[in-house]
Amino acid sequence: MATPRKQQISLEDTPYYHCVARCVRRAFLCGEDKYSGQSYEHRRSWVEDKLHFLTQVFAIDVCAYAVMSNHYHVVVFIDEAKAKQWSMIEVLERWHTLYKGTLLTKQYCQGEALAKPLLDIVKSTAEVYRKRLMKISWFMGYINEGIARAANQEDNCTGRFWEGRFKSQALLDEAALASCMAYVDLNPIRANAAETPENSEHTSVKHRCEQAIKSKQPSTLLPFIGNPIKGMPKGLPFELKDYLKLIELTGRCMREGTCGFIEESQPAILNRLNISAENWLIITTEFNTQFHGAIGHEIALSDYCEHKQLKRRQNLSHCNQLFS
Repeated sequence: MATPRKQQISLEDTPYYHCVARCVRRAFLCGEDKYSGQSYEHRRSWVEDKLHFLTQVFAIDVCAYAVMSNHYHVVVFIDEAKAKQWSMIEVLERWHTLYKGTLLTKQYCQGEALAKPLLDIVKSTAEVYRKRLMKISWFMGYINEGIARAANQEDNCTGRFWEGRFKSQALLDEAALASCMAYVDLNPIRANAAETPENSEHTSVKHRCEQAIKSKQPSTLLPFIGNPIKGMPKGLPFELKDYLKLIELTGRCMREGTCGFIEESQPAILNRLNISAENWLIITTEFNTQFHGAIGHEIALSDYCEHKQLKRRQNLSHCNQLFS
């Protein structure tokens, strides 16, 4: 039986999560159907556009993503502090960007005077919306429902387009976050759909490379800020140049079919995270098959299981083996 979503999300342990949504059977998210010859490549932009749009509405930032032929990956950061800072009117306006809301919330946003009992209802409703705007299930649900409707209409059919649930994994520390992001960004290279990261269409790494050329970071992706210190803005705890170098070297190892040795040019991030080059290549090429559930070093994994009242520390042996 699948673990309830609320038992997989623990903001007390980590704000970072890896999500995967996969199409049912032979449904095509993107790519070309070899039987009919029909191309579905235009659907890639459906996912990518929605991801960029929702970061402007939800209290959820995108760290990495890759849109593949029958599934997509996204690594997200839940910004609870940001959601708590929103005023009631800001919460309602954000929600109305996506959904109709209620008659009372519309009246409030239009500036109509409401009696105290009605105003209390609006306040209560806004708090419900606030919580939803930082929930992965609502974030992913908005993407998947819209794409399923559009795809079924385009295919002139009805029924399921996605598998029953999207998969989510807690990323408990920097090592888990960095390896998962690399795994996601290198998906097209492993699938022989791209030769280099900067040419892998509909991925976060391509978007970052395009902006890096202009000495910028994408406004719709969580930025790299380097080693975080007190008072710094939120962002990924790595240097962008180290991460891009890491992606390039890891991808080159996979294309050459080597055992995963990154020699003297090994990026500084691996030294800091204390992961060997051999283990790094295993993690970033087999992330989905190696790990099922929360991921991180043993202490972080133990704390997470204690907070979620889980009896088993799933992944413990793999984490101890590969994050060492």
